[in-house]
Amino acid sequence: MPHSPSTSSKSHVDPDQSKKYDGDTEVLPIRRALVSVYDKTGLDRLATALKAAGIVAVSTGGTARALEGYGVSVEDVSSVTGFPEILDGRVKTLHPNIFAGILARGDREDDLEVLAEHGIDRFELVVVNLYPFASVISRDGCTADDAIELIDIGGPSLVRAAAKNHAFSAVVTDPDQYDAAAAAISRGGTTLVERRLFAAQAFERTAEYDAVIAHWMAGHAGLIAGEAKPISSEHHPDAPPLPTRLTLSLERRLPLRYGENPHQSAAMYAPADTHFGLAGLKQLSGKELSYNNLLDLDAAVRIAGLIQNSGAAVIKHTNPCGAASAATIDEALEAAMAADPTSAFGSIVAVNRVFDAAAAECLLKPGMFVEVIAAPAFTAEAVEALKTRPPWKASVRLVEVPPGDPWGPTAGLELRSVAGAMLAQRPDETPDDPAAWQVVTHEAPAKDLTQPLDFAFTMVRRLTSNAIAVCQGTSLVGAGVGQTSRVDAVRIALEKAGDRARGSVLASDAFFPFPDSIDFIRQAGVAAIIQPGGSKRDPEVIAAANAAKLPMVFTSRRHFRH
Repeated sequence: MPHSPSTSSKSHVDPDQSKKYDGDTEVLPIRRALVSVYDKTGLDRLATALKAAGIVAVSTGGTARALEGYGVSVEDVSSVTGFPEILDGRVKTLHPNIFAGILARGDREDDLEVLAEHGIDRFELVVVNLYPFASVISRDGCTADDAIELIDIGGPSLVRAAAKNHAFSAVVTDPDQYDAAAAAISRGGTTLVERRLFAAQAFERTAEYDAVIAHWMAGHAGLIAGEAKPISSEHHPDAPPLPTRLTLSLERRLPLRYGENPHQSAAMYAPADTHFGLAGLKQLSGKELSYNNLLDLDAAVRIAGLIQNSGAAVIKHTNPCGAASAATIDEALEAAMAADPTSAFGSIVAVNRVFDAAAAECLLKPGMFVEVIAAPAFTAEAVEALKTRPPWKASVRLVEVPPGDPWGPTAGLELRSVAGAMLAQRPDETPDDPAAWQVVTHEAPAKDLTQPLDFAFTMVRRLTSNAIAVCQGTSLVGAGVGQTSRVDAVRIALEKAGDRARGSVLASDAFFPFPDSIDFIRQAGVAAIIQPGGSKRDPEVIAAANAAKLPMVFTSRRHFRH
């Protein structure tokens, strides 16, 4: 049988409670606290303050037992609600006797009269942390039922109620806040400034919590794309629709000295509990990373990640000035650095395998200098060599970037800010399908050019449009990037490649709008062209390639990157 609320505890209205606490430094006494925490870390520190101040804690379950163990006077939630826990603990605190005690306005006589009429006591402090939904869903073998059961209902409701009524109730949501709360309790109560801060942090916490759940539920409902599969069409009729609303909760992960320029303040933010990609980077040594370092690092890691075999990428101003695939990381790095040694000085380097001592030796040659080296992991020998031998040893940043899907927290979307808004798209990281490519010229590329063509079309997707990539084997030897004219991009890429253009392959990220580029490509001795096709002048371009006896492949898939 449900039982009546306890009337043994204080249920009268203290005259001071009708006073509005609107001074920033005026102290609001704490007489009664509601404490319900999943994470018991640091609870002893808070309990010491509660006990010393003689504050009664209303609690239940494991929290109540822990508080009693620390000598705190505890009143069971059921004695306040007059109702036992039901539905396996799903319903404990969702009751008017709890929420009225939190939401009553201390400067409203009518609110206080209602409390007195129903024998309800106020709470001046609410201490709640939430079920660990994010950590549960990250566990191997987590089922949908496991996740759903850990969606906290009562906790966020208590937190939001106390945060809303922060003029008269303090809310604590994290063990990191216990010392501040304990100091306030020992002082005799909280100030409005403290309660505002706690409330702001509480709403940040519930927003973050709901964002994680919303993202998981979108995946559970099939609104987020699964693992990428090779496709040959630009249209994706089977892909799930983009979400109608995208809720993000970002925490400041890395303060930065400044942004792109010294007069711009900057920081790196990431969704909480996200530890893939740059969100999970671990810096092993060197100076602090800058805003521009991170932009280049992102480009380096992403292009290295597109290479199937051992690969290395050398980045300058977000574009690769060298990239290569080889049997080993040191061979790939050697080829990538040799592609454009002038641009490689002061560059960002990334590899897609463990960075070992042999790879370190490639960068320890006289005249070499790089800003950042990124890898999934470094051997101890490589770290020791790079930290002790080169003259730039104190400057170079060694960064471990964990592999894994970095797009999960953003519903599988790549985000980019524009003035007042965000652009969102599926990342251009789905592998191409060479089986769908079409030779459109009379002559087909030699069989030994199949792998270089695939590599070149992989490289060009990470160059800034208009983009041209010239590759000798599986090494990028020339790139034309960011040009307003495609023929200019061709000229620049061939000039960078020099004599290495002879016998190479050339990739374009989009179609050739005119046949004017073909003659430059022929004169340089390029052996084959790969491009998406799709221009209304494709027949003219094909005719020019046939006249030049240049094999050309159409992929029917564009790789613009603005």
